Amino acid sequence: MRTQIPGNTSIVSDRNLIEHAIALLSQEVWCWGRDILRPKGNYLLEVGFQRFEPPASRKECSSVYSLKLPGERVVVLRGFGVFYGDPRLGGIFLPRYEFRPLYTKCSELNQLPWLHADLPELCFPTELEREKCAALTLDLIDWIRSYEVKIAETLGVEYRQSTLVQWDNGERPVIPAEDIPREWRLLGIAIAADLRALLSDHYANKSQVS
Repeated sequence: MRTQIPGNTSIVSDRNLIEHAIALLSQEVWCWGRDILRPKGNYLLEVGFQRFEPPASRKECSSVYSLKLPGERVVVLRGFGVFYGDPRLGGIFLPRYEFRPLYTKCSELNQLPWLHADLPELCFPTELEREKCAALTLDLIDWIRSYEVKIAETLGVEYRQSTLVQWDNGERPVIPAEDIPREWRLLGIAIAADLRALLSDHYANKSQVS
């Protein structure tokens, strides 16, 4: 089955939606890493992120980047995924290579997530939690879209293209730099139109994730 995205000529396959989302998020995480290493300065710090260096006991880990947003919301970036919290809804962790949001009632992290084990208790959303989990996921997608729009407006599409040179190794899927904001927008539209693609009964009925 294929779903026509309203107001756009692109077609999204229901079956491939999650695979495309995984590719999009994995590439985005790579781009954040390139933005940190930007020759003219760490772009994440320029847009307000706070950097936390790993302690001696976690010296093998990369720095944690956290951004406070209006309404006491927060985005925390890691190489293995993204945490997004909103005190009205709770929080989600979106694993980089799964794109299946894990839900927690906690909107803030009590400790820095150097490793996955440092995250709060995360669960696949129950039926009662699905609406909040979906809202958090769509909000996070929109934040990523707006981040990429700002990249294009302030640094130019050419900059984003340069960050994808090494990503394109001939094996990984590559979303062209000029299409990234649009692809995030279309992903949000597709998920909002059919939440079952993201929050299926199969995942809701799974056991807790440690």
